[in-house]
Parts: sequence; C-alpha cells; structure tokens
Amino acid sequence: MNCIVTAGPTYEKLDQVRRLTNFSTGRLGTELANYLTDQGHTVTMLIGEEANYSGKRKAERVETFTTAEDLHDRLQAQSGPSVHGVFHAAAVSDFTFGKVFARSPQGKLMAVKSGKLSTRQGTLLAELTPTPKIIASLRSWFPQARLVGWKYEVDGDRDTVIAAAQRQLQECLTDLCVANGPAYGVGFGLVTTNGKSRHVPGPAKLFEALEKMLH
Repeated sequence: MNCIVTAGPTYEKLDQVRRLTNFSTGRLGTELANYLTDQGHTVTMLIGEEANYSGKRKAERVETFTTAEDLHDRLQAQSGPSVHGVFHAAAVSDFTFGKVFARSPQGKLMAVKSGKLSTRQGTLLAELTPTPKIIASLRSWFPQARLVGWKYEVDGDRDTVIAAAQRQLQECLTDLCVANGPAYGVGFGLVTTNGKSRHVPGPAKLFEALEKMLH
C-alpha cells in the first residue's frame, strides 16, 4: 500500500530570524513511518524541518516541510487515488503572524515590517491569525484513502479529548482520530466515526492498529 505520514512541527515566520512553532520532536510519526515500511508498505514521510528526533528514517521517500502552507502544498501535490493511507501526525501551528505593530511615543500603534525587527523599537504587538486546517482538505485530495488525524489536548480530561476527536471526524470526514496528550493521559485513544473509542497503551499497539486499517 502507498502511504503518507506527516511528522514534526511547522513554523511561522515573524521576520527573517524569528519564528512561532509548535513543540514536536517528530519521533512518533517517524517511528510509525518506520513500522509501516517494515510491514512492506511504500511510505512517503513529510517531516518538519525543526523536528529534532535523530532516529533512523526508513521511509522510501523523505521530504522536509517548513510552514503550514508548505506542508499543505506538499500534501496537495501528492493527491490522487494511488494513495491508500494518510497518517497526519504533524503538529501544525494553529496560528501565523499577521501585522506587527510598534507604539509611537505618542501612544499610536504603527504597523512595522522588517527583515529583522529591532528591540530598539520597544514593545511590539503581533497579530496572530489562524492557519488553514490542512486536515479538512485531505478527503478531497485523497478520496479513496484511509485518513487518520490526531487530537492532542493539554486542558480537560480524557472525555474532553475524545469529544474533540469526534468533532474532527465529523468536520473533516476522516476515518479515525488518535487522541492523546496530557488531557488524555498515558497511551492513546482510537476514536472512530461510529462514536466509539478504544484505548491502546503505547506506540507499539498504536502502530499495529493503524496498519490494520490498510487491509
């Protein structure tokens, strides 16, 4: 089967030297890509440029991405019926920078733009705007593929994460959502479109369950 795995973080530029990013090592996605490769699948791995996991990458093809827009374009470029599974584990930044403002001595806000914003400008106010949800486009790009998303939550409890995962399934027309993060607790929840959730204790069982979806 032909599979795509996304892993690691995106980043968004404030200026040419400063960035906003999500924290992600890229380890889980890398290990999933390795597992699928070991099971005989043809895997393309898209991994964030800032992922710092140094483990071996076994995927047949590895590409790095930078911003959410870059990841969006790389996924779209591979769209079509020849892809059988997409495992979207990347930690895509929810926000990008809009306008940046400095306050004048008179108290007026003025938009500023520079290759490198100077600290001599004093306090800056940066506008954060939402990035497009890549996962919402996967069904149109890969109409016949099995699609898996992730829902990582810090606040709330396990029920909160599972409810958020179910909303993602309904809104994005994916087949399964992996629930995890501090709010979920140890292990992973496999949330399906029928509203059911199954707990798996760790990565090994998670990878096994995800690979079975391809058959």
